[in-house]
Amino acid sequence: MGFRRGDQIEVASKEDGFVGSYYSATVISELMKKHYMVQYKTLLKEDEAGPLREIVAADEVRPVPPEISATGFGLYERVDAFDNDGWWVGNITGRLGSKYYVYFEKTGDEIAYPLAQLRIHQDWLNDNPQSINGNGNGNGNGNGIWMGALNNVTKFTTCLSRVK
Repeated sequence: MGFRRGDQIEVASKEDGFVGSYYSATVISELMKKHYMVQYKTLLKEDEAGPLREIVAADEVRPVPPEISATGFGLYERVDAFDNDGWWVGNITGRLGSKYYVYFEKTGDEIAYPLAQLRIHQDWLNDNPQSINGNGNGNGNGNGIWMGALNNVTKFTTCLSRVK
């Protein structure tokens, strides 16, 4: 799988305290096939003089997931919550009014978010011989498949088979 200059991506952080988070970025250049120079959209340099640029490993990079509109979430549903300039993976643990409580396994925190700060969590399976539309995701990023929507279909199908 290869990304090109200008491709919009997300970078999965491997730093302590940030594992389980994704940050929006643009590919500046490909370096030696296994690394990319990226520029983050929401992270700034230490002196805050501009966007942070960083070299990241190819296995930390994925395309931006397709937007799936959600009108609400169910208990224990896997979501991404936008917080601290990135998307953090967690599970819905409850709802009070218009706020959803999200538990983050990596940190042990439980935080309330409005629906607008949540999205359906999707996992990118890289270099899968199948893809949703038969030719990758349309970004020129090679073959792969997003699993969030398919997992929900599987859950629904399993639920229907139990009801019968």
